[in-house]
Amino acid sequence: MSLRNILQGTGVALVTPFTKNHDVDFTALGKVIDYVIDGGVEYLITLGTTGETPTLDKQEKLDIVNYTYEKVNSRVPVIVGIGGNDTKALIKDLHSYPLEKATAVLSASPYYSKPSQEGIFQHYKALAAETPKPILLYNVPGRTGRNINASTTIRLANEVENIAGIKEAHDNIHQCMEIIRDRPKDFLVVSGDDELSVPQISFGFDGVISVAANSFPKQFSNIIRLALKGNFAEASKQHLQLVEAYDYLFAENNPAGVKAFLYELGLIENKVRLPVVPVSNALQEKIKMFIKEKL
Repeated sequence: MSLRNILQGTGVALVTPFTKNHDVDFTALGKVIDYVIDGGVEYLITLGTTGETPTLDKQEKLDIVNYTYEKVNSRVPVIVGIGGNDTKALIKDLHSYPLEKATAVLSASPYYSKPSQEGIFQHYKALAAETPKPILLYNVPGRTGRNINASTTIRLANEVENIAGIKEAHDNIHQCMEIIRDRPKDFLVVSGDDELSVPQISFGFDGVISVAANSFPKQFSNIIRLALKGNFAEASKQHLQLVEAYDYLFAENNPAGVKAFLYELGLIENKVRLPVVPVSNALQEKIKMFIKEKL
């Protein structure tokens, strides 16, 4: 079955909660998982950038993946994030991570190295050859420093069998439209930008992998379902009501913003790992008031 059928709607890039001592807080992670599934999201992403993977060690990552499978218990599909700028190391990860229960692998494009488009193509081709799981490209040039051009995305979609879709987090709408125009029929295209998700769905996106849905899964996943059904009047109306929240989520840092929301909701400790720090007191107070007055 095509991933376009399996992964329609809202996926959540899960946070990694920490205890007061900055250890992984599995009890809190379980609360977040139940909260977002009960809120109606369609699938989960573990070990995404929002999960602070750059500051997790290998054993922590393995433990998080296994715990997530156990807690989810097949209620929704789970995607595992395995990305980076060392192709050889990622191939080892694809062989050593527990992927049997994963629906797909989400792989952010190489960061810092700034490879050419040919380098990006060869990187993903090498990864796709080493895993039986479908790979979703993740284009987030604001973090990686290099865009995956629409032509490279379409080339990968057409020439590499195991490349099944893309999380597109570039705000260039023309590039997004080119991908939709030229993609193969079964190629999944989801938004990586909560704010742009509704307009992107209007011209063909299949949904979103969301940060915001950690915090308000019921409201956000309902907006996405309305948009996918073509009810853009109501989807837009509800989407605009969350503009203030989107600002707060990303004003200082992701995932510091979303963790501040989850803390105020009583789900996690407000702890992040350096070099990320919690949001300022002023922003925390705004988040607290937004939850009190509008959620």
